[in-house]
Amino acid sequence: MLRNREFRQFAILFSLMAAVTIMLGFAINSTAGILAIASAAFYGTVFFAFTKARYKSIARISNQIDLVLHNADHLYIGESDEGELSILHSEITKMMLRIREQNDALRKEKEHLADSLADIAHQLRTPLTSANLILSLLANNPDENERKAFVRETEELLVRMDWLITSLLKLSRLDAGIVVFQREQLDVNNLICTALRPFLIPMELHDIDLQIDVSKGILIQGDSGWLSEAIQNILKNCIESTGENGKIEIASRSNPLFTEITIHDSGAGIEKEDLPCLFDRFYRGKNPNAAGYGIGLALCRMIITRQGGTITAKNHAQGGAIFSIRFPK
Repeated sequence: MLRNREFRQFAILFSLMAAVTIMLGFAINSTAGILAIASAAFYGTVFFAFTKARYKSIARISNQIDLVLHNADHLYIGESDEGELSILHSEITKMMLRIREQNDALRKEKEHLADSLADIAHQLRTPLTSANLILSLLANNPDENERKAFVRETEELLVRMDWLITSLLKLSRLDAGIVVFQREQLDVNNLICTALRPFLIPMELHDIDLQIDVSKGILIQGDSGWLSEAIQNILKNCIESTGENGKIEIASRSNPLFTEITIHDSGAGIEKEDLPCLFDRFYRGKNPNAAGYGIGLALCRMIITRQGGTITAKNHAQGGAIFSIRFPK
């Protein structure tokens, strides 16, 4: 307490006042002097005890705050019946809880970042290993036809790696919150045609039957470029699932509550245990031979949900998988 300048000043002032009062008391008579001494001693003792108790409580709070700053858990500040100190207790308790929540959030974010980096490294290492193996075979193979086949396979791996890196960069931009989505009226028919354009030739080569049932004049609000990207990721997944001589149906409907776009493929459908995790990042399903990276659908969900929409996937009653995108009115 004596380290507190205000307490020292008050103690000196109280001592001076007590000395003057005692001197005046003895100037009157000895009884008044004794009463003055007793009163000064009593009030001084009470004030000292009260102040010491307050300082102990403040020191206890200070120790608790120090423990919080050193990431201690299970902290508790007792209740106080005193006015200002009780308010201080309450506010510091709130601050401690907030700091603890922020520490937990930061720890989880670091763990998520570490897991994501490990997943990214694994996803990039797989095609790189394949490309290195093909290049070594290419260097030692004199057959021209096989060399051309190896070159084509290497080109496909490089294209897949380029898509993977581009998708990861888009995911990181969305995670960082630096993407500003445009809000404009979009014709659903034009949006679907734009998204389909890169897949028309591959679908023709694989004899995939495409059926589009979208009425004219159906509008949604969103960013044309990013929504096209989302639909393309769904279409890419459907084409891989459908395979040769398959079928893809795209439809849209609108009601007073929402506008819906559905994409249905004739593939093998989605495994029941994969449905809850289908849109999770880096999730490739239970099939060990899955060719994807678990990026496309995760990116798709982020794009759609950040613009106020929802996306779901389920197995169609007639076979295959169906993806539903909804935008509320």
